Amino acid sequence: MEITKTFAITYDYLCPFARIANETIVDAIDAGAPYAVTFRPFSLAQNHLDAGDTPVWDRGPADEQGRGVRALLWSLAVRDSFPESFLAFHKSLFNLRHDEGADLGDESVLALAAAAVGLDPVSVSELIDGGVPAKTLESEHTDLVTSHSVFGVPTFIAGRQAVFVRLMDRHRPDDIDRVVDMITWTSLNEFKRTTIPR
Repeated sequence: MEITKTFAITYDYLCPFARIANETIVDAIDAGAPYAVTFRPFSLAQNHLDAGDTPVWDRGPADEQGRGVRALLWSLAVRDSFPESFLAFHKSLFNLRHDEGADLGDESVLALAAAAVGLDPVSVSELIDGGVPAKTLESEHTDLVTSHSVFGVPTFIAGRQAVFVRLMDRHRPDDIDRVVDMITWTSLNEFKRTTIPR
């Protein structure tokens, strides 16, 4: 299959708009879309800290200001060590959060999600305890802010272009093609609706 679109997408499981975009991309890939996608974590909790506060990746997992961080760490452990399971795990965490209202800060919820896609939860948890996913979160989040001025999720990134996008409807893969095409249309600087008639 020839790849026709190469891009990155940011995510944090707390955001319903990140869910729409990421879920639609996973659906499209599963259906054979010719995409090369890099899924990049971006911590909304970190983004809302005051200057001088301890970064979320340096806090304990029970810290309330680090909401959503534990799920990001599990996703990074899976993405980087068990890539064949990442898309299913990624989509399942969004579904757990937004369809079932599950607490993704609960280790047992994440362990069940890992087991449901054929992963050994103990192996994933050991990777997190080893500290590499936290260092990856710090590195990738910081890089997104520095290199592309990312401020939220979902942000689509293609080359040097980055665009924060809120899609309104789920399961519409054509919307992903439109977004990526618009990102690479560099003569367009801003396109913001004044209202959204619904």
